[in-house]
Amino acid sequence: MGDSTENKVKNGFFKGVKAEFKKISWPDKQTTLKQSVVVVAISVVVGLIIAVLDVAIQYGVNFLTSI
Repeated sequence: MGDSTENKVKNGFFKGVKAEFKKISWPDKQTTLKQSVVVVAISVVVGLIIAVLDVAIQYGVNFLTSI
């Protein structure tokens, strides 16, 4: 008896998932490429900012500890 109810719940769940997947508007190839380039560029810029801050803080700590 419990198995029948479980199967109905599972089938209902998967039907819902299928319906939601039909609602998704996937980006085209050009949009995906542009967004990927932006993500990589921003990642590089943020990485460089973090590296510069790291070097500056390291220099400051070394200066303070050498006094």
